[in-house]
Amino acid sequence: MIALTVAEVVEITGGSLAPGQESRAEQVVSGSVETDSRLVQPGSVFVALRGEVTDGRLFVESAVERGAALVVAEAAVDVDVPVVVVDDGVTALSRLAAAVVERVRRRGALRVVGVTGSNGKTSTKNMLRAVLGDVAATIAPQGSFNNHVGAPISMLRIDDDTEYLVVEMGASGPGEIARLVEIARPDTGVVLKVGLAHAGGFGGIEGTRAAKSEMVTDLPETGTAILNADDDRVAGMASVTAARVVTFGLSSSAHYRASDVDVTAEGTSFTFAHGDLTRRVSLRILGEHHVMNALAALAVAGEWGLDLDRAATVLEGVARAERWRMEVLDGGDGVTVVNDAYNASPDSVAAALKTLVQIVPEGGRSIAVLGEMAELGDAAREEHDRVGRLVVRLNVSQLVVVGHAARHISTAAGLEGSWDGESVLVDDVDAAYELLREQLRPGDVVLVKSSKSAGLRFLGDRLAGVTE
Repeated sequence: MIALTVAEVVEITGGSLAPGQESRAEQVVSGSVETDSRLVQPGSVFVALRGEVTDGRLFVESAVERGAALVVAEAAVDVDVPVVVVDDGVTALSRLAAAVVERVRRRGALRVVGVTGSNGKTSTKNMLRAVLGDVAATIAPQGSFNNHVGAPISMLRIDDDTEYLVVEMGASGPGEIARLVEIARPDTGVVLKVGLAHAGGFGGIEGTRAAKSEMVTDLPETGTAILNADDDRVAGMASVTAARVVTFGLSSSAHYRASDVDVTAEGTSFTFAHGDLTRRVSLRILGEHHVMNALAALAVAGEWGLDLDRAATVLEGVARAERWRMEVLDGGDGVTVVNDAYNASPDSVAAALKTLVQIVPEGGRSIAVLGEMAELGDAAREEHDRVGRLVVRLNVSQLVVVGHAARHISTAAGLEGSWDGESVLVDDVDAAYELLREQLRPGDVVLVKSSKSAGLRFLGDRLAGVTE
């Protein structure tokens, strides 16, 4: 974080110094801002948030022991560092992030890009980190820091040397992206896709569309809205933004276009075209759906004046989208494991299944190990059913469904076509592991896919002997 006095933190957050600490008002803090006491380092600011399970004030002493230089909390605590008392910790965190972004923007050449969509946010964010970071100081969140807490924490990592800030914006309900946009004030907003991820919190697909459109509705006329031309719900957002609209996609009308897509176990390639540039791009990242993420990243680069040929070369060097996202692992004895179990929605599961059948070598088998797609609300049964039928229509060799919550995938697969034993429902990860270890043979490609809550990402690691 940029250097601020304690007094400035008090003013920005609308808080007050704990009684008796007035003499500490001019103390300067400039370390990282953390909400997890385990991540605190000497000089950090620790924001003690109240959670559903615990209260951050319980960990203030631990944070101070680790070197916290300032504590922000909703009540005074007795520690030997300044304590700023605020009415609401999350609001204080948001105000602090907004103020820091605005100050760095005024003092330097900071540009901000926000990225949202039902799928692909984290992968696109990582691609942008690589492309933008190749030419200037860039801050982008680690992991999926994309909610009302994680996104501001990421924004607070900038300093006066930062030229590019990438903000991943996720949401589980209406208004959440709008609040993040208000904090970050993006120059450019990217919308990737409208799907059923977290649909339970939005009341259906149209509610999701409305929420994702929050990314571009408040962009200024001087801003740029980068929209997926192949998704009608996203393309339609052009009518709700005052910003200049730029499109990407497979459509011939898109400003940044891809064609001739080819997917193998080694990666994904496509022909990229924009303006006078046409070139082949060979990603090391697996999956046809990552072509759209790459196009979005290239569109940002192009609109911000970066050399597109160089940007494409940088993308070719990105080793993987993210841990547990289409991560190709060696399962030993000629078996390949594709661990894509960090999250799951109907769209992302369909994309992963299509990739699975594309990359199986001659003589090998495609094996889909699927768990629950969480947060689908009333659409859960129908969407799990749809996935089960898709597995059969894609002619996947073997389906292993893990857990009672995902049982409708197995039921639908059994009802679709004339399978005899190709669909198996098991109780848990341990049962799935034992079944697979008995049945796997050289040439098999195993896709492991579920929402994070189902825990299948650890099954994927276990099958490949990954212990990190």
